[in-house]
Amino acid sequence: MSNRPAELIALVEAYTKDQGLFLTAGAPDPVYTDTIELDLGDVVPALAGPKRPQDRIDLPDVKKNFHTVVPAENQRSVAVARNGSSFDVKDGSVVIAAITSCTNTSNPSVMLAAGLVAKKAVARGLKAKPWVKTSLAPGSKVATEYFEDAGLLPALEELGFHVVGYGCTTCIGNSGPLPEDVGGAVSSQKLTVAAVLSGNRNFEGRVNPLVRANYLASPPLVVAYAIAGRVDIDLTTEPIGVDPGGKDVFLADIWPTNEEVEATVKQSVRGEMFQRQYAEVFQGDANWRNMKVPTGDAYGWDGASTYIKKPPYFDAMVDPETSVKDFDGVRVLAVLGDSVTTDHISPAGSIPADSPAGKYLVERGVKPSDFNSYGARRGNHEVMVRGTLANIRLRNQMAPGTEGGWTTYVPSGEKMFIYDAAVKYAESGTPLMIIAGKEYGSGSSRDWAAKGVLLLGVRAVIAESFERIHRSNLVGMGVLPLEFKAGENRQSLGLTGFESYRIEGVVEGVASGKATVTATAADGGVKRFEVKVRIDTPQEIEYYRNGGILPYVLRQLAAQV
Repeated sequence: MSNRPAELIALVEAYTKDQGLFLTAGAPDPVYTDTIELDLGDVVPALAGPKRPQDRIDLPDVKKNFHTVVPAENQRSVAVARNGSSFDVKDGSVVIAAITSCTNTSNPSVMLAAGLVAKKAVARGLKAKPWVKTSLAPGSKVATEYFEDAGLLPALEELGFHVVGYGCTTCIGNSGPLPEDVGGAVSSQKLTVAAVLSGNRNFEGRVNPLVRANYLASPPLVVAYAIAGRVDIDLTTEPIGVDPGGKDVFLADIWPTNEEVEATVKQSVRGEMFQRQYAEVFQGDANWRNMKVPTGDAYGWDGASTYIKKPPYFDAMVDPETSVKDFDGVRVLAVLGDSVTTDHISPAGSIPADSPAGKYLVERGVKPSDFNSYGARRGNHEVMVRGTLANIRLRNQMAPGTEGGWTTYVPSGEKMFIYDAAVKYAESGTPLMIIAGKEYGSGSSRDWAAKGVLLLGVRAVIAESFERIHRSNLVGMGVLPLEFKAGENRQSLGLTGFESYRIEGVVEGVASGKATVTATAADGGVKRFEVKVRIDTPQEIEYYRNGGILPYVLRQLAAQV
């Protein structure tokens, strides 16, 4: 049905039959080492949120979950006038409802289920609420084709779910700004509003800077929440809306049966669609085909480009025989808590005009309306380093009372942007480090979470524990990951981050797994403690000795010439 090559299908069929995995009506049950019994009656629809994709919420409990963020008795509302009518934007209002390209839009059953929900809702006279920004961004043009074939696209468009493109949109912050009147209402009272999206990431500050509660849902539930217009609702018991005749409409009234979904998939998803759409997928449209393509074997860097700049990773190649050293006079750039994600660390989403990255672009003649996003400018390290540790929800305990990319520049005691402090430290040749709690670097595996801190001048991170891939990425960028001993952390050792640090025994530590840290406070008080060196494999030792994986690979290539 998805146009896989005939030889691949034959191979898979032959292999699975030979292994006893191919299911037929008369086949005996496979024999497994362990089995798990699951009562399908216990399975219920679920969302995830409001800040992390691993926080599951059963559908009936979403209302209760939101009320743990904003209790019902504390909820506020702002009246918004638009085109001669008015509506209220409240705490709990859904202001973004997006069917996005990631994860589940390759699954025709959930996509077509969303279309069927839309069709049934439109038939009952329901509409999306006027304060909801809706969008449909399939992962493939095939999805658009089977929506059209099934006759479901008009209903989706009637509810505002127009196809906006094919690629990463809302869950990486590419939904664009909220409508001006809605955004103004949210800002005026600092309302806690919500987004419901079918993406796979909803970390803090990622989806939209004005939206604090972000829930991941299946595509049909995204449509449902666009109609309901709020998350403080139990969609299993409360009406989703009212039809033109004044009759309550419940989610169950517009939810398709499994048989309807299956029949629609079988009717409207066909192999020739995939063959047709992917036959010319690399040709692009006329704009793409008419672009001037430079020639030559070496890339021609454009110094005026604000999108792509020559990166500095090879500017200061180190001697692997002498590169591993102790660190002295280290200052702390940030003291962070538990579960700091790579979204807190690396640049993601929109670029605020008053941020270091925004100011950099304005200085180069880029209008805020043309900033695009950090994701679009990931080829410009000058933009990205300014957006590192700049997440609007970051809480750096070295700048108490602030939220966002702030720190205290220790020599003067002045509060400033983390990037600005890093520049001042670099001017004096001061190495930097980060102190963190448990699960440092959890979430998406983001290369810029390691690249960015390196370019800020961070040479070590001491944490209670690391997410495994981010720890490896730090080593790959030449940043030393250190771990507090079991039972110890910043609080138990009495560390504030305002001390001057020395890290000793690094030369031996990359092999032995141990090093010693000395923290000297301004009043002369000294604390000395042992840490684990989390360079875990012989290959990682080689990366670290070379200053990271990029110089290491370059040396390997040069040796072959």
